[in-house]
Amino acid sequence: MDLYSIPTPSYVIDRGRLEDNCRILAGVMERTGCKILLAQKAFSAFSQYPLIGKYLSGTTASGLYEARLGREELGKETHVFSPAYREAEFDELADLCDHIVFNSVAQLRKYRDRCRDRSVGLRINPRCSTQEHGIYDPCAPGSRLGVIRENLTAEDVALVDGFHFHTLCEQNADALATTLDAVERQFGEFFPQLKWLNFGGGHHITRPDYDIPLLESCIRRIRERYGLEVYLEPGEAVALNAGYLVTEVLDTVENGGVTTLILDASAACHMPDVLEMPYRPPLRNSGQPGEKAYTYRLSSYTCLAGDIIGDYSFDEPVQIGDKLVFEDMAIYSMVKNNTFNGIPLPGIYEMDRDGSCRLVKAFGYSDFKERLS
Repeated sequence: MDLYSIPTPSYVIDRGRLEDNCRILAGVMERTGCKILLAQKAFSAFSQYPLIGKYLSGTTASGLYEARLGREELGKETHVFSPAYREAEFDELADLCDHIVFNSVAQLRKYRDRCRDRSVGLRINPRCSTQEHGIYDPCAPGSRLGVIRENLTAEDVALVDGFHFHTLCEQNADALATTLDAVERQFGEFFPQLKWLNFGGGHHITRPDYDIPLLESCIRRIRERYGLEVYLEPGEAVALNAGYLVTEVLDTVENGGVTTLILDASAACHMPDVLEMPYRPPLRNSGQPGEKAYTYRLSSYTCLAGDIIGDYSFDEPVQIGDKLVFEDMAIYSMVKNNTFNGIPLPGIYEMDRDGSCRLVKAFGYSDFKERLS
């Protein structure tokens, strides 16, 4: 099967692009000596972990289930960070993970003795905002994420092996360089006591315009100046532009000069970042509103009035039954989707470099029913 013949709605993982991304990341590791981990919060399609594991150093998790998935399915280094750990889960996490990163000094002191021989870290907050998306800014005023410098003592630092900071979101290396200056200025006095520094995620390393030489100079600076192991935890960069969501046009609706295409895919259910970020996903063979001859509003068959994907234009009229292909749908889509309105979860396919697609997993009524009671 190819993209236009598979059942809809379906996600399709582009294995060729996924591997190309991993090769770029592996190149950064080879040239700098850093380690790069898959942030599973963005992409946790574990059917692809054997491929990813050929190139990356391991996975990072946000809690117990992701930690288990990374350990069981990829099996290399497993790191975890959570704003707070649950008492009942901590010992299992300590069994699964190589690195355990705490968000506060209170959590560090509570659980430090239960980490056994694991490498222990503390998330720091340099209060250096370099982005405009407030919902994704860990350095916003009053943030709950990370320890600020005035709340950190030498006695606290003596309990950890490394610092972790994560301040970026879909950004280039210039934002990292700015952030690293702030981190070094505020926390650099402690670096000689540490073993590692984790730069977190949000690095768009596999984007065509990303400044890889600047990234590598940032990594070398820390490794050469302080002798620290450097980790990065991109999620988006691993699967950027490596997935699609294929949908079918079910109906058209005319109202007040707006023609809406009703799709069997949904922003609310299948690509939540469209409403949350907000985000306008690329759509194959389309343009901006008015750019091409025929402009349509793309929506869904849920009951949510605001379940609008966006306005797109096309060279030819779009007909009921036509297939549309949204791009860059591998990241934050499968991990965030839901069954609101009883809408079925999309199937998951993988596509080889020759364009052929095969089913990885299909979902049905039981997947909707069994998550409820």
